[in-house]
Amino acid sequence: MNTLPLISFILGRLQVLREQLARHNHRYHVLDAPEITDEAYDALFRELVELEQAHPEWITPDSPTQRVGAAPMEGFAKVIHHVPMLSIDTVPDLADFHRRVSDALGETEIDYAAEPKIDGVAVSLIYQAGVLIQAATRGDGREGEEITAQIRTIPSVPLRLLGSGHPERLEVRGEVFITLEAFARFNENALMNNEKPFANPRNAAAGSLRQLDPRITARRPLKLFCHGVGEGIAADWPATHDQMMQRFRAWGLPTCPDAAVVHGVEGCCAYYQQLLEKRDRLPYEIDGMVFKVNQLAWRERLGFVSRAPRWAAACKFPSREALTLVEAIDIQVGRTGVLTPVARLQPVGVGGVTVTNVTLHNFEELARKEVRVGDTVRVRRAGDVIPEVVEVVLEKRPAATQPVALPLCCPVCGGEVSKSEGEVAIRCVENFACPAQLKEAVRHFASRRAMNIEGVGEKLVELLFARQLIGTVADLYRLSVRRAELIELDRMGEKSVDNLLAAIEESRKRDLTRFLFALGIREVGEATAASLARHFGAIAPLMAASEQDLQGAPEVGPVAAARVWHFFREPTNQTVLERLLAEPATGWHRAAVSTGSGGGDHPLAGATVVLTGTLGRWSRSEAKARLEGLGAKVSGSLSKRTRYLVVGEAPGSKLAQAKELGVEILDEAALAALFQGESGGSEVGEEVVK
Repeated sequence: MNTLPLISFILGRLQVLREQLARHNHRYHVLDAPEITDEAYDALFRELVELEQAHPEWITPDSPTQRVGAAPMEGFAKVIHHVPMLSIDTVPDLADFHRRVSDALGETEIDYAAEPKIDGVAVSLIYQAGVLIQAATRGDGREGEEITAQIRTIPSVPLRLLGSGHPERLEVRGEVFITLEAFARFNENALMNNEKPFANPRNAAAGSLRQLDPRITARRPLKLFCHGVGEGIAADWPATHDQMMQRFRAWGLPTCPDAAVVHGVEGCCAYYQQLLEKRDRLPYEIDGMVFKVNQLAWRERLGFVSRAPRWAAACKFPSREALTLVEAIDIQVGRTGVLTPVARLQPVGVGGVTVTNVTLHNFEELARKEVRVGDTVRVRRAGDVIPEVVEVVLEKRPAATQPVALPLCCPVCGGEVSKSEGEVAIRCVENFACPAQLKEAVRHFASRRAMNIEGVGEKLVELLFARQLIGTVADLYRLSVRRAELIELDRMGEKSVDNLLAAIEESRKRDLTRFLFALGIREVGEATAASLARHFGAIAPLMAASEQDLQGAPEVGPVAAARVWHFFREPTNQTVLERLLAEPATGWHRAAVSTGSGGGDHPLAGATVVLTGTLGRWSRSEAKARLEGLGAKVSGSLSKRTRYLVVGEAPGSKLAQAKELGVEILDEAALAALFQGESGGSEVGEEVVK
């Protein structure tokens, strides 16, 4: 029997699948413009896995299946950089740099490639015939460590270059980094799992690449921006740096979207100022700018001096770190009773913001960093991340300082504290009997994503408790009979009081999802609240449910089920709930949509919805949960099965794609009308971001 046609077909199909997956992977992870659904991508991937499992002899290094799974290594091999990875000199004066370049070239009209100096890890990637064969760290510039297996796990790194025209051997230089959002999320998870957090995004990226087990690297949210070439420049190479970056992008190599070409020293200075002002809004951490002569031929003429190129210069931004004194360490009690140590600092400017307080997260983190009253500490602020204590300057520590002792009781109510097995947090167990927890409970209950009672903020809650106008969340709905006393409060007045009372009345319309989230039950965020509301349909069967019954709700595990069960059986909670459920004209007793997999008869039930652009009224996660609360499925990519595309500002390519597919397009006003009009005038539960 002639098996050649079958072999030819399988080999051809393997090639097609690998090319398709590489293209879709690039569009998803680099361009943020997917063309197929997640389900369609998964189907292609599964087919490739099945074919490769049946024919392991035909697995290639550039196959998408080979990104993760390499065995742990015993150590890092050394790699020699044939073209040294030189550092770039930092210059204090751009005008002086431009003058030196101009004098050396005998040219006055010079364009520069300007790009952010991303705070990451410099790497070298070698492509042979378009296939990634080696990756290495910068090391000392001439010798680095091989990290090929680790680099292969980064989704934005092409294992095979797209398109054509690649040099036989090409060395790409770039920077591996972690975005600020991913860094904050990673550290938050580390603290929750009693693991050591990273000090900053650069350390996180470096630590991730230095994992001997690539499977650990694969779990880290690494990204790559390419910015230069080592080996591989040929006679037909582009004439300028920006043209080189265009070719990189055509080959699937990610580049920095904030890079630009500027003219002369005036352009350099203007771009520096522009990026400095934009710094806090960038998704990644930068510590300055890099300017490179754009013409590649001119770079050859300028050459190098010592260990740096004459054709490039770096300009640093003002430091985001500062030294200050710890004046006190207080203990705050949160809504769920968690005791959090907070360092009170001598005011210091960091990254354009005056910092006076820094959370130390928990007592294990406090002990790890060994922060004491009287210490000099290094404080850091990265973008919009909350300021943190990076380290204690031990040589400046006074002799008489003492470690902070673990609390034996709640600092607010004096009640018992405990630490559950497997948890880092120490908690006050008094719940609604603790004034600190009560105040936080009221603030959470009234917050925008809960009952959305406008005007009930920290200062008003303090006043209401101080004047004994409220004692629990249920008392909010009795404030209308105490209008005269409210008017006497500082900064209130008749109009403010009437607006407050109107907002309280409006909150009666909220449905069961919002109500459950507002109660502040541990482990119950907006998504879990929506799941419980859909599953049980009403508050009565939910309150009567056993732990096993509660686990019947989608995505409700044993821990969340136990928390809910205990919450509804705690006597103080039962008293508050009885009062709330006795309130007239409320929507809290029932979910906004009926139960069942179809999500009821709401027009969004069963619909596939895609979000694009920046939404002004809700965050992306809030809009997602609200849609899911009405039975919709929120997808990241468009297809013919998509019912609605919700468009915010700067929607990108998905808008044009939706028009081509005939998908109905909604702006925020239209989406709000769907939320409002089909739920009895109430707003459905918003998504939970834990």
